Amino acid sequence: MKQDYDIIIIGAGPAGLSAAIYAARYKLNVVIISKDLGGYIATAHKVCNYPSYPEISGAELIQRFVKHVESLGVKIIYEEVIKMENNNKTFTISTIQNSYSSKKVIFAGGTTKVNLNIPGEKKFLGRGVSYCTTCDAAFFKNKTVAVIGGSDSALTSALLLANYASKVYIIYRKEKFQKAEPHWIHLLKQEKKIESIFNEEVISIIGDKKVESIKLKSGKIMKVDGIFIEAGFVPDINYISALKINMDENGYIITNKDQKTNVKGLYAAGDITDSTLKQVVTAAAQGAIAANSVYKELEEERK
Repeated sequence: MKQDYDIIIIGAGPAGLSAAIYAARYKLNVVIISKDLGGYIATAHKVCNYPSYPEISGAELIQRFVKHVESLGVKIIYEEVIKMENNNKTFTISTIQNSYSSKKVIFAGGTTKVNLNIPGEKKFLGRGVSYCTTCDAAFFKNKTVAVIGGSDSALTSALLLANYASKVYIIYRKEKFQKAEPHWIHLLKQEKKIESIFNEEVISIIGDKKVESIKLKSGKIMKVDGIFIEAGFVPDINYISALKINMDENGYIITNKDQKTNVKGLYAAGDITDSTLKQVVTAAAQGAIAANSVYKELEEERK
């Protein structure tokens, strides 16, 4: 068992990093445990709605968060959490390598991308199938690609790909973009390389050694060199199910205005919660609220 902490923060995205900043300023003994840095936003091509930055890459924004966290002496442990237990007012966090204990936990584990679960998806991963446009767009210079989805992430992926590919299809199962911001829809319509295909779904990915084409629900075969999957996100909650946390019908954690869950001492913040607006600014705000709530609770317990 490793050192006891006042707070263990799980997740190093905007919510977790913001929580760490506030916890450190409250002089609490805090550590962040995360399998990676930044969460989904670290792969975003552009962030255009975080105050003070008219335009910044997700990776750069997260690095600025991290620099702030590290300036306060907070340690980030890059290990994957596999289990969380709550025994006798103490939380035990187990990773593949170690175990850690704390009085309180702020869970900011975020979400994971949805797979299409169609033939060829796993087979061609890294050979034309990608879940990270920022990582792989440059490999498709002068190629034809398809983006699957209709959210902000799908539209921004298509816009980034248009800087490299000769042709970009964005395929969405509904009749119009319903979840994307009007700003991104406007930019998409201005880009001549991008063609939107509505009321369609990809049902299989075809090729020999790499992606060569995709088959649509209508039966149409489209030749493409790559396919970027932006079909949405699901909560990353596998290792906390034993705690019997209250969740909504989609698996997002229910919190009150103080970011408290129904489990005493356990708080949640960011995209993992049942909040309706999932943005960097709201995740950061929830992280700050969670840290403040933990501080108040610890002060009450000390009295």
